[in-house]
Amino acid sequence: MRDTGGEAGGGGDQIGRSKSEKAQSWIPKIVKKRVCTTFVEDSFSNGSLCQCGGVRDAHASVALGDYFSTAIVNHWDSAQHSSEYPTDAFGELQFEGTSKRHSYFLRLSWDTPPSIVYTLMTVHWGLPAPNLVVSVVGGETKIKVKTWVREVLRQGLVKASQSTGAWILTPGLRQGVGRCVGEAVRDHAAAASSVSLSKVVALGIAPWGLVHNREQLVNPQGSFPANYHVNNTSRDSNCLDNNYRAFLLVDDGSVGRRGGETVFRVKLEDFISHQRTGIWGSGTIDIPVLCMLISGEANLLERIDLSLKKSMPWLVLAGSGGMADFLRDILENRSSPLLVPSSSEGEGEVGPSVDLKDRVAELFKKYFPSEAETDKLVERVLSIYQNRDLVTIYHGEQEGPNDFDTVLLKTLVGASKHRATADANPYNEELKLAVTWNRVDIAKSELFNGDIHWKYEDLEESMTDALINDKPQFVRLFTENGLNILEYLTYGRLESLYCSVAEGTLLYQLLQRCLTERLGTTAAVPGPCSQQDSSFKVAAENIQTWPVTEISLFEVSGVLELLMGDICQPFYYDVLGLEQQSTRRRALRRVIKLLCGDRVYRETRCPFPWESLFIWAVLQNRSEMAAFFWEKAGESVMSALSGCKILRELSKLETEPETKLSMKELAQRFENLASDIFSFCYRSNESRSFTLLIRKSSIWSGTTCLQMGMSADARLFFSHDGVQSLLSQIWWGDMKRNTEVWKLLLTFFCPILCYINFISFRTDTDQQQEQEEEGKPNEDGPGRDSHSLYGTTIFSFSDIKQTDVDGNELHSPRVEAIKGIPQTLRPPKRPFIVSRWRQFWFAPVTSFLGNVLMYFLFLLLFAYVLLVDFKPPPPDGPAATEYVLYFWVFTIVCEEIRETFFLGMMTWRQTVRMYFQDVWNKCDIIAITLFIVGLICRMFEPVYGFGRDVLCLDYMVFTLRLIHIFAIHKQLGPKIIMCGKMIKDIFFFLFFLGVWLMAYGVANQALLYAYDPRLDRIFRRVFYRPYLHIFGQIPVEEIDVDFEWDKACTHNVTLIQEGAEPCRTMSSNWLVVILLVVYLLVTNILLINLLIAMFSYTFSEVQANSDIYWKFQRYNLIVQYHSRPSLAPPFIILSHLNLFIKRIIRKVPSIKVHHFVLHLSRKAANRLVTWETIQKEDFLTAQNKIQKSSDSERLKRMSVKVDDALKHLNVSRDFDHRLRALENEMEYCSSALSWIVDTLAQGSTFKPPRPPPTLRDPLTSSSST
Repeated sequence: MRDTGGEAGGGGDQIGRSKSEKAQSWIPKIVKKRVCTTFVEDSFSNGSLCQCGGVRDAHASVALGDYFSTAIVNHWDSAQHSSEYPTDAFGELQFEGTSKRHSYFLRLSWDTPPSIVYTLMTVHWGLPAPNLVVSVVGGETKIKVKTWVREVLRQGLVKASQSTGAWILTPGLRQGVGRCVGEAVRDHAAAASSVSLSKVVALGIAPWGLVHNREQLVNPQGSFPANYHVNNTSRDSNCLDNNYRAFLLVDDGSVGRRGGETVFRVKLEDFISHQRTGIWGSGTIDIPVLCMLISGEANLLERIDLSLKKSMPWLVLAGSGGMADFLRDILENRSSPLLVPSSSEGEGEVGPSVDLKDRVAELFKKYFPSEAETDKLVERVLSIYQNRDLVTIYHGEQEGPNDFDTVLLKTLVGASKHRATADANPYNEELKLAVTWNRVDIAKSELFNGDIHWKYEDLEESMTDALINDKPQFVRLFTENGLNILEYLTYGRLESLYCSVAEGTLLYQLLQRCLTERLGTTAAVPGPCSQQDSSFKVAAENIQTWPVTEISLFEVSGVLELLMGDICQPFYYDVLGLEQQSTRRRALRRVIKLLCGDRVYRETRCPFPWESLFIWAVLQNRSEMAAFFWEKAGESVMSALSGCKILRELSKLETEPETKLSMKELAQRFENLASDIFSFCYRSNESRSFTLLIRKSSIWSGTTCLQMGMSADARLFFSHDGVQSLLSQIWWGDMKRNTEVWKLLLTFFCPILCYINFISFRTDTDQQQEQEEEGKPNEDGPGRDSHSLYGTTIFSFSDIKQTDVDGNELHSPRVEAIKGIPQTLRPPKRPFIVSRWRQFWFAPVTSFLGNVLMYFLFLLLFAYVLLVDFKPPPPDGPAATEYVLYFWVFTIVCEEIRETFFLGMMTWRQTVRMYFQDVWNKCDIIAITLFIVGLICRMFEPVYGFGRDVLCLDYMVFTLRLIHIFAIHKQLGPKIIMCGKMIKDIFFFLFFLGVWLMAYGVANQALLYAYDPRLDRIFRRVFYRPYLHIFGQIPVEEIDVDFEWDKACTHNVTLIQEGAEPCRTMSSNWLVVILLVVYLLVTNILLINLLIAMFSYTFSEVQANSDIYWKFQRYNLIVQYHSRPSLAPPFIILSHLNLFIKRIIRKVPSIKVHHFVLHLSRKAANRLVTWETIQKEDFLTAQNKIQKSSDSERLKRMSVKVDDALKHLNVSRDFDHRLRALENEMEYCSSALSWIVDTLAQGSTFKPPRPPPTLRDPLTSSSST
């Protein structure tokens, strides 16, 4: 097994290696290396070395040729004396003895275009695009790095890089600063999470000729990986550091020389500084690049001056020695006489004084005494001083590394202010950098502390950056500090947000699918865009290109329609000027004409900005952003259920397991939020919470919370007591919920009992008493004005069916009160006899009981016909009872047609699709189809028997339909759900059983009978008989030859072919017995117990949530019987005739098509939304209190306090240090003054007018006072 695994693993590595080779095979064709082609003798080596650093024997014959041009050369130059060849060192790098992941490396010429290298690193190597680049310069020698410099690199630079997502550029060698940075990255990688680790990229840029063991990297076809050996990891050396992600080995043709990478490094830094930050370059600023100087030699002046001329900011680490200390003295002593500029003769020109160069040269000699030629270096220093605004001096030894990220920010801000125009906000660049680095703490402390007045124009661009790059904390910060979301979000900006969706995501694929559909229609359907004159063809194509190929709101609407289904009307159709009921093809044609125009709608402000942004965030599975937008959006319960619905539909389409799991978790989070918010609403006011459930939402395209919750499979939400209370009230209508079922049945057969108070009906007084008993006073009592009655919902089904009977009013009396219509305008009350009759018969529970009783009678009639009164075909039959059965089934078919095509305002395709989504509707279709087939067949003599068989099967289907009817029962409902899930388990069991059954059946038949051509016997003995073995029916006398078998048999092949029974084979009977034992062991013990275990798991799983499952299923049954006519089949035909006359002939609209939908006036809807928002705020406040009281939050607050205390301690230590320094200075001054006084007193040339003052004793002076 180990060998096999090793081979498999090796195969996987081989596949990965081949993919890497194929992906990087283009590198030698584009990227080059440099080889010295001219031997320029080094005068100090006696002719054995070239000035490139290579020995004579290492040069090719061309380089050693005695050319006249090489004879007069005094100085070796890479551009003139080296040539380019395809690179022979690239690929992946594996450090021997380490378990780190592979690093990338590339040998390249110093004049390679930086664009190629940057694309290689970000696209092919997969390095994340940086939000900041810190180029560490200096400290490359083997001189030991100071301890505080190491701390600045470890706690300051690398920690800040993790928080900002930065690239750190160093030489990448195991010496000096490069080694310190590598160790710091290693330490933080061990302590940090994988998410923060992926944000730090340590990139080494070193000279190829300086790298130790570089020959191990050479492979013209690329190394995947190359094994790199480091001799001694404890000492400093020129070996590559294994803590770096990638290495760029710059080749200038030299060997063992430093500085060959400087030109390329400067060009790369400059190129990166002109690239945009964010996803696919969607940020608002260019990538900031900062050079950090640590120590350094004199030759770095050219490097610093070159970068400063390209406006590259520098951070000088003062106190690190060398060039850093020299620049500190130069730049911090501006006011001293050392560098005071003098005016030249030209007006407005400033130049150095006469002795300025001498002073700089003197200071330069102090720091670098070994340098001989100082004139050019002094000129470099003066040029650097001219750009001193781009240089920041950082005293790391005194300030400490804790706030190093703030220092980086201020350094870059200072440089950006130097480049910014006068009209721009001076804080804009600082804000953009904070957004790019996702440092909301810096933004709060430095920018949004109340001292700066931010305008909308200043925050607009940063807001877009924060939205696209998923930075919800900045979005919250901007909205709290002056950004008006109504002014910000237009439909055009919303389209641009959808256009910024990252490639490869599920949303991007769905949008592209809808866009492809529209583009295909554009090509197929001629329109204004295509009907252009040939002379304007080019111009027309330019006009079409952008509107047609960009993502528009129509594609967004298509994606939402795919996810939401028919539960909502299409989104954004009103913005695009499309009709809600228009077909997809018609909508495509109209939108094509619209997109070919000016698209004026893009300038329109979005009326529901928070909801639109919530949908945008949910579609991209951005949890924090979606949660924030949900907090800001109205209709919080509906929004949470909608987010749950979208995410669960997306999880069905997602293929990545981790993304699918995160979608499901976020969907469950929104379902929990919906349930929690509704709990607060239900505790606050029961009546208003009921209105909340059935209120038609204007934001979410006319759906309700109940409809959205059912579509989202929100079982937890439906199990809430408030939802179930509303369903129970609707289920019982105007009858009290404690009414016994036997009273209903008795009243069903004796309707006169409903008039003698045999059944209790609810009144308005009872409702008020119930509210008082529950401790919830009726806030919508008669004392309030009629506009405050939006909490009163549809409890009475006599009110619901008011319109269904009269057809003159569009709303029930209670709905009219909801809309604020005075009581005097309500329809007059009906007589008691009529109203009580309607209260009983129009309740869904009455309709349900009537259908159950009549369905039992239907099954009894069906059974009687099949068993007793099933007459022959015409003319002898059918019997009268069979004709009654036919009519009964006809009324059932009419009801199914009504449920399919005459319920709701959707198109027929939508209604058919919704009808077939229900499993029990499919069962009805099967039953009706079988009945029609059996009815037709039984009318004809040839197929009479077949028709009867079909009707017998159909009776089984109709009987199984009873399961759905009893789903309303609290005890039977969960058990029915368990049975449904166990049926799925049986299919898996049957698969395993079928494998063993076929294996045993075929082997057993072949061993027992040598020849048996009859298929019926083969089928019975191969499948049927082994199946009976499971239940103990084993024909031992047939299987075991030791038992006598009294059945006649023969060995004659001719007789066997004619149908005679073949005799058993005696020779292999022992094997038959063994197979029987094994088969029974596996099936009866293993598989049966496996099935029992599966059933037990399903039972325990469903039993734990049986109440939730049942409450969720209950809603569908209540909706079904709420929408049904009161009469049951076959009497339902009367209701159908009544509906046909009212709807088709009289054109009377029905409110029942909007089951559980309540229309509110705008004023009432606004009040309800305000009340719901208050409950949401109370919930969020309670959640914040719980979160603040948690142990984790207490630890966070404690850590903040400890950090503040440490900062104060550091400040106090700084003060102590300064006081000690001041005391030392005072002691020195006191000693000096005493010495002066003594000297003057001893001299005779000067006679003071008075004696010197004496030192007062502080104790004496204090006692005298």
